[in-house]
Amino acid sequence: MLILLVIIIPLFAPTISGGGGNSDENDSVKKTTSRVVHTKYGSVSGTIEHLEGRHLDPVEAFRGIPYASPPIGTLRFMPPVTGALWSGVKKAERFSPVCPQHLPDIANETAALERMPRGRLEYLKRLLPYLRNQSEDCLYLNIYVPTQAGSREGSGAQKYPVMVFVHGESYEWNS
Repeated sequence: MLILLVIIIPLFAPTISGGGGNSDENDSVKKTTSRVVHTKYGSVSGTIEHLEGRHLDPVEAFRGIPYASPPIGTLRFMPPVTGALWSGVKKAERFSPVCPQHLPDIANETAALERMPRGRLEYLKRLLPYLRNQSEDCLYLNIYVPTQAGSREGSGAQKYPVMVFVHGESYEWNS
């Protein structure tokens, strides 16, 4: 049985994928189409990403896979409701919107540095292209799997560890 590495928040994905916002082009990441994976909700295909110059093995990335119905309308502020099934193969190649959050004003870098350390400011600058795409419809998974995992499926080999990151709340950046 294949165990997938699941990261629930898209904030870590930029550092794994090399950054670049919603851009499909990135000099440091070479992408090809991944295999099709069948889930109980439908089939998905992602990308295989080769991180150039980082001496890392390629990973399969499946981005923007819904794990619940959009929490809008009567579902707002309610517990998650199981998502709808889909037919065909869902392309899981792009990040979905992040949940609404207040972003700090960093237009004046000097003033911003009075409120946060330089490292945090630089981190925020890298994430801004992703964080500006906000919506209440934000219940999606980004899943990263070592490319060798596809060949291990059903082989009885040792399972991979799984990391699940559940982000905080309160509508504040990085909470």
